[in-house]
Amino acid sequence: MISMKLPKNYEAGEYESDIYALWEKSRVFVANPDSDKEHYSISMPPPNETGTLSLGHALFITLQDILARHARQQGKDVLWLPGTDHAALPVNAIIEKQLLDEGTNKHEVGREEFLRRTREFVGNSRNTMLSQMRAMGASADWTRLRYTLDDTLNRCVNETFVKMYGDGLIYRGNRIVNWDPNLETNVSDDEVIYTEEKGKFYTFKYGPFEIGTARPETKFGDKYVVMHPDDKRYAEYNHGDTFEVEWINGPITATIIKDEAADPNFGTGVMTITPWHSLVDFEIAERHGLDKQQIISFHGKLLQIAGEFADMPIHDARPLIVDKLAKKGLLVKTDDNYVHNVAINERGKGVIEPQIRLQWFVDVNKTVVLWKGKRQSLKEVLQSVIRDEDIELIPERFQKVYFNWIDNLRDWCISRQIWWGHRIPVWYRSDTDGKEETYVGVKPPTDQSEGWHEWEQDPDTLDTWFSSALWTWSTLIDQRLAEDYSLSLEDLLERSPDFKAYHPTNVMETGWDILFFWVARMILSTTYVTGQIPFKDIYLHGMVRAEDGKKMSKSRPESIIDPESIISEYGTDALRMALVMGVSPGNDQNWGRGKVAANRNFCNKLWNIARYIESVVDEGSRGGDAKPTSAADHWITNRLRISQEKITDDLDKYRFSEAYARLYRFIWDDLADWYIETSKAEPNSPLLIYLLESVLVLAHPFAPFVTETIWQTLAWHDNAVLASQPISTIINSDDDQARNFSELQAIVSEARSITKSLKVNNVKLLHENQPFLEENSAIIKQLARLQAVSPATNTDSHDGIYLTATRYKCWLDIDKAKAKAYVREIAAKKAIQESSIAQLESRLKNKNYLENAPSAVVDQTKQQLEAAQDLLVTLQAEEQRFSTS
Repeated sequence: MISMKLPKNYEAGEYESDIYALWEKSRVFVANPDSDKEHYSISMPPPNETGTLSLGHALFITLQDILARHARQQGKDVLWLPGTDHAALPVNAIIEKQLLDEGTNKHEVGREEFLRRTREFVGNSRNTMLSQMRAMGASADWTRLRYTLDDTLNRCVNETFVKMYGDGLIYRGNRIVNWDPNLETNVSDDEVIYTEEKGKFYTFKYGPFEIGTARPETKFGDKYVVMHPDDKRYAEYNHGDTFEVEWINGPITATIIKDEAADPNFGTGVMTITPWHSLVDFEIAERHGLDKQQIISFHGKLLQIAGEFADMPIHDARPLIVDKLAKKGLLVKTDDNYVHNVAINERGKGVIEPQIRLQWFVDVNKTVVLWKGKRQSLKEVLQSVIRDEDIELIPERFQKVYFNWIDNLRDWCISRQIWWGHRIPVWYRSDTDGKEETYVGVKPPTDQSEGWHEWEQDPDTLDTWFSSALWTWSTLIDQRLAEDYSLSLEDLLERSPDFKAYHPTNVMETGWDILFFWVARMILSTTYVTGQIPFKDIYLHGMVRAEDGKKMSKSRPESIIDPESIISEYGTDALRMALVMGVSPGNDQNWGRGKVAANRNFCNKLWNIARYIESVVDEGSRGGDAKPTSAADHWITNRLRISQEKITDDLDKYRFSEAYARLYRFIWDDLADWYIETSKAEPNSPLLIYLLESVLVLAHPFAPFVTETIWQTLAWHDNAVLASQPISTIINSDDDQARNFSELQAIVSEARSITKSLKVNNVKLLHENQPFLEENSAIIKQLARLQAVSPATNTDSHDGIYLTATRYKCWLDIDKAKAKAYVREIAAKKAIQESSIAQLESRLKNKNYLENAPSAVVDQTKQQLEAAQDLLVTLQAEEQRFSTS
């Protein structure tokens, strides 16, 4: 017998840190761009440096790690490139709050001190996040760790900005933006969320018209009345007509504007516009060359145009403005139950106030981009790469959402009024006569011409998504080459081995919620800069929700599950497999601790299988000597082949849950419940060793720690790390022999079911001289827990309960009277269930019950009905079986 033994219980915490250290020491995760192997790469979505690992992080780490480990098993050179995100807006908000708590602000401490504090904060958060990613088993190449604010990425960001500016894709202009008065910065369209709010909707008299609004505080500058050109109700009015109207602060001259943006079916079909504070109104004003006037300041207060209401916060001023209009006789009516959506900055939680600002934008409609030999706009490239199947989007149903987003895409505001991030690579200066000059460059300008003031860099930073959009290729630039500014961006791409070997990446695995934030912008920027797609596949996973299906939230502390607490109690593998169980592309999953406990049991099952095999194999046996000899041997090797093929195919197609379910069934049902129990009669040592090694390799991508721990204790191999092992070579099996064992399984299963149902022991299985049953009598006896399996003699009764699941004529020597008594019991149970089902169905047909009972109670009733119906089906099947025995 071998000398190395596994302890009785698997305690994950005793092994996991040592196992990870072993992997890092072995350098099995380090990629080699010079390798002759097929290259495979994944760019890890860099988590924000704002805290600790969440279940969402744990999910993407698990799925990507499965892909990376699986690819290594297929003999590929794998680069899973890790990194972290400087998370401009969230980090900026945290530091500003810290300063506020100290009684100061960023303007008082200054930019340099603010940035020093921020670097210190993110440095600590980064180290915490990286250690937690290792704890999750992430087999990433840590020698290539990247950061969205490091020097090389900063150069790539500046190079991209300068290139886009030179091609006319980036411009500076006065356009409407999403302004957050709380954080005092613009935010991206995709960072704006909408919350439903109940408020008031006012209808006012405006000269001969009636207009409606929920925001009377914006109406001080309204001097244009817009109507649809085809609205027959207002055919008497011509575009450009003017008229006098009494308004908030006195009479004004109003102008008629005919524009198709007016909806004839909404309200009176007439509206006034506030171009400075509404995107729709801004676009109308742009089309017709209308005046634009700011009403609300960048701090959320009314400006001097508001007269007596100047300097008042808008919410305080609103009822006073309505009251003034009412006293003038201009208030027609008020709707107190108006429900509308309020725009909120998802990051800073401030209410968005649209404002016109001089900012930097990316033009998504300008046609300059060359992609596959075509001149296209950025918007057209975003469409064509999916439509032409250059990139596969999984699940496919997200294509509709994707194209709808692109159809409504407007120019992207990329400047932010915060200090943490990539500073815009633009400098300004002026001479004594007020002449201004702008310089756009990768590095600061060096020109010191006389008569000019010093160059001053634009104080704004770039949208985080502008820099992270370069992630798949900027992280592959050789960092030493990037220090040489004599090299062009094209030179850097051409001379960087990692870029040549690993780009485009194979897959972008991320959450569906950042499809537009990040994934689409990576396609936009990468195709423009490199002429390549950033990835071949996009796999979108769903959100991990609380057990009740609601979003995990700090406002509900009980809903949040901390991955670290799960790992310390159950082990990392149990957490990983629980996350994979039931995961499907694009669908959210509800999550509770019960899933983890079930998967810890699976880890224990693997451990116990290994302990058993180690305890019975012969000294000196090797898996390489394995040959199937019995029907059971042929059956299990056949099952292994089928499982391995299907699991490989599932993972190749991102069917994570299906792959894990197959693995689970093979190990728990086929190997543990059937083959190992069968092998106890006569163990085939080399085959048991081969099966254990094969199972460890197959399970390794899902449960890397427990499988590696077992692997390192095996005395029959050279202890190379399991993480570097290829998929096992399949041993040939005989299909006829495998089918024979399937026949044996059918006999055992039916015999077990009958004896369990009838609660009988010491039962014999008799047959009429069947050689197959005679040859396998010992196995059938052991597995079915029978007294004996033997040919019937002249004195044996042939009047037992015959087995129907096998082609061999055999029966259990059970008195049929017992079966008839059991049928009577079943009939009584059926009657109870039928009565219960009738009552539950009647309750669910009662409208009063459905309308008045709490939803949780109704759901419970539905569950009770479903359970009762399932039980009735089982009873009916049992009745059928024994009634015909």
